[in-house]
Parts: sequence; structure tokens; C-alpha cells
Amino acid sequence: MQKITPQILIINHFQLNPSQKRALGKLHLHTLQDLVYHFPHRYSDIGKIRKISTLKGGESATIYGTISKIKTRKAFRTKMPMAEGTVEDGTGKIKVVWFNQAYIAKMFPEGSMVMLQGKITDGKNGFTLANPEIERTKDMPIDASDTLFMKDKEMFGIPVYPESRGITSRWFHYNIQKILALGILDELEDPIPKNILKKYNLPSLKTALIWIHGPKKESDAQAARKRFAFEEIFYIQLSRQRSKKEYEKNNSYAIDISQDKLNEFIDRFPFTLTSSQQNATKMIIKDLSKEKPMLRLLEGDVGSGKTAVAAATSFAVISSYPKGKPVDKLQVAYMAPTEILAKQLYESFIQYFSHLPVQVGLITSSGCKKFPSKVNPEEPTDISRSQLLKWVANGEIDIMVGTHSLIQKTVQFKHLAYVIIDEQHRFGTTQRAKLVQKEGHSPHFLSMTATPIPRTLALTIYGDLDLTLLDEMPHGRKPVTTEIVLPSKREETYGKVQEELARGKQVYVICPRIDEPDPDKELALIVKSVKEEAVRLKKNIFPKYNIEILHGKMPAKSLTVSKKSKESVMRDFEEHKIDILVATSVVEVGVNIPNATTIIIEGAERFGLSQLHQLRGRVLRSEDQAYCYIFADTKTKKTLDRLKALKTAKNGFELSELDLQLRGAGELAGKKQWGISDIGMEAIKNIKMVEAARSEATQILEKDHDLKDHPLISARIAKFAIPIHFE
Repeated sequence: MQKITPQILIINHFQLNPSQKRALGKLHLHTLQDLVYHFPHRYSDIGKIRKISTLKGGESATIYGTISKIKTRKAFRTKMPMAEGTVEDGTGKIKVVWFNQAYIAKMFPEGSMVMLQGKITDGKNGFTLANPEIERTKDMPIDASDTLFMKDKEMFGIPVYPESRGITSRWFHYNIQKILALGILDELEDPIPKNILKKYNLPSLKTALIWIHGPKKESDAQAARKRFAFEEIFYIQLSRQRSKKEYEKNNSYAIDISQDKLNEFIDRFPFTLTSSQQNATKMIIKDLSKEKPMLRLLEGDVGSGKTAVAAATSFAVISSYPKGKPVDKLQVAYMAPTEILAKQLYESFIQYFSHLPVQVGLITSSGCKKFPSKVNPEEPTDISRSQLLKWVANGEIDIMVGTHSLIQKTVQFKHLAYVIIDEQHRFGTTQRAKLVQKEGHSPHFLSMTATPIPRTLALTIYGDLDLTLLDEMPHGRKPVTTEIVLPSKREETYGKVQEELARGKQVYVICPRIDEPDPDKELALIVKSVKEEAVRLKKNIFPKYNIEILHGKMPAKSLTVSKKSKESVMRDFEEHKIDILVATSVVEVGVNIPNATTIIIEGAERFGLSQLHQLRGRVLRSEDQAYCYIFADTKTKKTLDRLKALKTAKNGFELSELDLQLRGAGELAGKKQWGISDIGMEAIKNIKMVEAARSEATQILEKDHDLKDHPLISARIAKFAIPIHFE
């Protein structure tokens, strides 16, 4: 038997066509080791075979039958290539269709006996099995309760793998089984120490790989997934904690400020700090007083007052001076994800610091400003980039607000002591390293987010940051009036929105899609689209008002006068040139329009509770009563009960935990947003597993910081050393 090694390239072991090569590249699968670590996301339930005559719309089923009339064609409007055919089993027949997989028609000759697994859709022309898994089989069960006479008869289910266009789950299933049979497992060493496996009753690497790709019973699959979920969280914890220890090796500026002086600054705020804000400020000031750099995450709902905490702690920093240099001043950098938000933060900081001899700068790609102006001390002024950078370098600018422009090589601070990163900014180990001063000083680091995430996820993805929560809303802020609106109540709701518009207020309308769905695509989500809804609202509902659209495919900045950009639309909305903004969830983060008091969310069942809560926060920006209308077309009790939680939950953290339980980790944003795979997200539901992985990672690093005694772990965590946070 041929011996193979994990490092062999897939393209050198298998004969692949160009589309398969592209698909494997998109999935980041290059070596045979990558292939065996490509795990199924579910297993088809081959124990529940159905007769075609008993099928019902909306259910998932496994059927056996003979395939006929199989052919290729193109969709009428989109010209999408597809394969279709008919499957019969003696009790009935059903149409089968595969979109974008026309090649399937050539793989199964007329009269082939096949097993199919997929979801039954009920259309105007009857039942259809759309995009099913298909396997050729030699035998057909006598009836639905028979034992399976097939190669996989000892498996409790056939693995269903994540696919990419050009390569199927079936390809993964058969080819992974082939390389497992060739002995690749004997070439893989288990990186997890045996004492940890034994302590948490986890299978060895070899056993886990056999079980995950071909489980004989459900408990085998669960045990394997548990092992790999633990392993991924363990690696992430090791990576994050090692990063933290590296950063803390540098000295930082110890901030020294009297409580009386700090209180005097805070007392000028036009509001009273909540208990949460006071506690967060004390915690951060305590961290800032140490010569070890702070690494902290401040997590709070939209409108909970994170900017006020940032201002108070920034005051503490700029009121101090470098040790042994009483003439010099310490500096603060405040980074925002967009130019609009950077300008809003700049204006807020001017209000907080205008009574003090404090220089506040703004740097973005479109220009620079400084406050106060020499001509008018009560106003900011435009200045050249070179002049602003000169003042930053000699220490004259106390606080610099900006976008990612702040960490470019041309921006040199004299004594940068404190870095604040706001919402959605990709920032982590590599970027932090750029901010370490020449004399070896690391600035204190505060990351702020309004994304409500479960505690287990926070402990994992922010493993290098200490966590502080703001779980109260500012005094006098009225809670958003939230209503679940079914189709019968739409007209009545539009009447309420009309009243707000008549008062001079503005409205958001959020839709799940940008364009209308393709009517030829049988699986298309029939939900509201931004473009069509904007036209409908203007024509039929709110003809007197200015309506504009905003979505993620629009350019961030417009290069031509005729083409609108996200930035120009948001500026027009901010200046009340737009009454109703119809948008995708792109408005979820970072915009502050106090005059927008109403938000309508279409197709609410398509969003998670945490996302709905964040969208609702867009109208929680003033002391006016705000309204959130959740338009839901669903009639299922389970979905309505989930949506009703928006009316009862106290805050976003409570909702995020509920979302995790109701929707499951797999349905929460995983790889795309947090850099965690689907299998890793499964661990997020288990606080004990996360804490165990965190504890084991801590113990290993205390004894072996450089992982010299754990070379296999060191090699593996390189994959998880994601050099960015997705705040």
C-alpha cells in the first residue's frame, strides 16, 4: 500500500479539473493534511429513508430511487446552468434539480439507482428536491425501515462537507476516505498533551479523525467534534495570551491623577455618569496607573456612554507627564473605523475639552483639522497634513482623532501613552507593535465595542484583553418602543411613522437584500430589497418625503460627482437632506443621527437578536421617544417568541446569550466575523469548555512561554494567530 505524508499537495495526489482546483483554493485547502482537517458540518440521516409518496414540503428526507430524464438546461432569465431529472421509487416520482451543477447530469446515466438527501420544496408545479446530496448505489432498500445495503452501512450518517462551486461534498467524502485508508493518520502526531486529553475525556487525534469523517454512531461524531472544538479554542487562547504577555514585556507610562481633579472634569459633563460608567472609569484609571501597559475591552450597548468613559480616561492621561520629563505631555490617539464616525468623535471631544488648554487634532484621508483655531479659539480650523504631523511629533497635539491614517509610518507621536480603538476597527498584535515607542514604551490600549456577544465568545476572541461591561443606559434615556408588526398591521404602522415624519423626524428602513431575488431561482429568499422598497415607499406610502438608499456595494467614497457613495449619503442624512434612509444592515455600526427616531426592520426573522438589537440602537441617540417596528412575515410561534425577546430582554448581553441558545452557535457569525470555524463556534455554547481551554493555555504558557517544549502546538497556533481583532 502506498505511503503518503500530510504535506503532499492535493493537486499532486488527485487528478483535478480547473474548477476543482479553484474551489479548493477558495476553501484554503492545499495539502492532504488540510483535507483531513476539512470537517463535515452535519451528517445526512440515513436511518430515516422515506418513500416518495409520503414526502411533505419543507422537510428534509433521504430517498432511494431510479433516476431518469436527467438533462442539462439554463435558467430562462439568468442563464444559470443547471441539471434536472426525475427520481422514482415505485411509490411515486419527484423532480430533482441542481443549480450551478450542470455536470451532475453527465455523472448519472439514465436508469441509475441513487440515494438522495435534501430538502423538499413545495412549488407551483409540485414537490421538488433542490440541490440534494446524491450517491449511486447498487441496492435499494425494500422499504423505509430496511437496513442499508451500501458501503456506508456501518455509519450513522453520511458526512456533508462545506462546499465551494466546482467541488462537492461527495468528492470530499470519498477522497478523504481514500487517504485515510492509505495510512495518513499514522503520519500525524497529536499536538494536544495526553494528560489534557485524559483530563477532559477527549479522543486522540487519530481516533477523532476517524470518528468525524466516518462515525459508526452519533456519540462518536459528538466526541470527535468536542475534541476539535476544544482544540481550536485552546489554540486561540494560547495565541491571544501569548500575544498579551509579549505586549506586556514593554514598559508603559504610569498615569498619576488625583481623584478630585478627575471629578472636577467629569462634573462638567451635561449628564451624570451611570454606576457602570463610574466603575469602568475607575477600573481603567487603576490600569493606567501601572507601568505595565493596559489591554482592555470596554463592551457596552449602543448609547451606553462609552465615549464619556473614553473622554474621562483621556483627560487623566493628558493631565500626566512622562516620568522625569515634567515639561513634556502625554498623548492620546483615538481611532475610528470610518471618516464620518471619526468626525463625530472629534466634535464630541471638542465639547469635552473646549474649556481646557488642550489641542485636539483630526486626521483622515480627506483632510486634517485642529482645535482650537488661532483665529477663533472656539472653533476648529483646517490645517495641512504636514503641519499637523509636525505638531504631533513635537508633542503639541494632546489628543489625535482619526481613521486608520493614525497608524501610518508618517504619523510619529512624541509620547503616545493611550490608544483607544472604536467600533469595527481591525486592530491587533501587528498594529499594536507599530505603536510601541522608540524608547520601548507601549501605549495603554482600550478597545471599545457595541457588539453584544456572549461571554464565552468574549473570553475566546478577546483572550488578550481584560473585559469591562457597561450594562446601564444613561439617566433620562427612554427605552425604544418596540413593536412586532405582522402583515395585517402594516398600514396602521405606516400611519405612526407618518406622524414622526410630520414632526420633522427621520426614519431608517432596513431590508435584508440589496436587489430583488431572481424569480427563476427556486431557492431564492423572497424578502424585501433595498432598491425595490425605496421605489415602493416613494410611490405608494411616503411620496412627499426625500428617500435615499444605502448598501454595502456602494463605494465608500465617490470618485465621480454622479455616483453616490456611502459617505455622501450618510452626510446628507446627517444634514437632514434625506427623510427616509432605506438600507441594508450596513448602518448597524457607527452612525449617530439624533434626529432619526424611527427604524423599520423588514424581514426581521432573517436577522439574529443581537443584530436586531444593534440596528434598534441607531435610534437611541437622543432623549426623544424612539420607535422600532419589526416587520415579520412569519407565522411560526417559535420565531415570534424569539422576536418578542426584544421587548423583554434588559440589554444586548442578555439577548446575545439568548440568541446563542435559540439559534445555535452555527447560525451566529463565526469564521467571517470572528475567525472561528463552525466547529469552534460549537464550543462557544459551553462555558466550561471555554474556561477549561483558557485554564490549560494559561498553565502551559506559565511554564513554557515560548512553547519550546511544545513544538507541535507552536506550529499549529500559527494558524490561529489572527493579527487582528474584529471589534
